[in-house]
Amino acid sequence: MVLDYKNAAIFYTDQGKGTVVVLIHGFLENSTMWDEITPELSKRNRVITIDLLGHGKSDCLGYVHSMELFAGTIQAVLKHLRIRKYILVGHSLGGYISLTLAKTNPSKIKGLCLLNSTSNEDSEERKKLRTRANKMVQNNFESLVKMSISNLFHPQNLSQFKDEIEAVKKEALKTSIQGYIAANEGMKNRENTNHVLAEGTFKKLLIIGEKDPVLEYQTSLEEAKKTNSELVVFPDGHMSHLENRVALIAVFKDFLKNC
Repeated sequence: MVLDYKNAAIFYTDQGKGTVVVLIHGFLENSTMWDEITPELSKRNRVITIDLLGHGKSDCLGYVHSMELFAGTIQAVLKHLRIRKYILVGHSLGGYISLTLAKTNPSKIKGLCLLNSTSNEDSEERKKLRTRANKMVQNNFESLVKMSISNLFHPQNLSQFKDEIEAVKKEALKTSIQGYIAANEGMKNRENTNHVLAEGTFKKLLIIGEKDPVLEYQTSLEEAKKTNSELVVFPDGHMSHLENRVALIAVFKDFLKNC
């Protein structure tokens, strides 16, 4: 299904009945990342997935997709569907957007799960990497995207998940160059939202990978502690929905039941 938001097409799916769960994908992903998870969760819940601006089947909206702008598209879809309260699950970039939604609509959030994500802002080093990538991508889009995807997995999993990784790369290449740059700019400029997580009265869960190449493990442990969030640790990388899918679905079901 498609919703028009400020003259931009926003693609979304809506499956199942029950407590509403909004699944928000990460950078260079789209709603298809949840294809193996949605059927399980929609048995007892109403599951909404959304293609973020510049990703999948959704259009771009300008040249900087801030977390607030991303969140606005999510809100528009939920308003269109007349949904008042919901649980958020955000992978990586999706987690940053979830925190922005929690900041602006705390009373509507029943639970928030950060999947391989963080409430911390970008380090200065990562900001420089994003700036450099945005310059490189205009001439080396395909090679840069493919390399970026491979780097998200625990190195020991590259052969085991070869087919899945190729599928992720194929979907990632559906992201427009404009969408790539706009999302990177938005992530680079996002604010620290530790306080949103710490002060939230909703159910909170951090799911992290011990070998995540994007998020420093010790920092994630400290974040969970200081924000009083439940913590689940998997032994692999940044792509827990693939590297630890079966265990992740069990964690999700337990989390949703307790929200």
